[in-house]
Amino acid sequence: MATPAHEHPAETAPPALPDRLLDPVPVFVVIAGGWLVAMVLAFSVAALHDWRPVTVAGLGVGVLGTSIFLWQRSAARRGARGAQRGLR
Repeated sequence: MATPAHEHPAETAPPALPDRLLDPVPVFVVIAGGWLVAMVLAFSVAALHDWRPVTVAGLGVGVLGTSIFLWQRSAARRGARGAQRGLR
């Protein structure tokens, strides 16, 4: 006899993601590179001079966020009690 659709016979875990999809470094590199290119263009093309503060702020926020992530990841790796879980 088949089980009804609303009853799940056993909770099964989804398959693990490949390591290349869990690595945050390529995401950081692409986004930081995009902000860096935008900043270079804002400082070298006269028509884009209004974008200078935006690009500097975007790069600065990215550096701050990446620093916090790396700090939390190192705390998680060394087993600090207050660290986030699941960071590789």
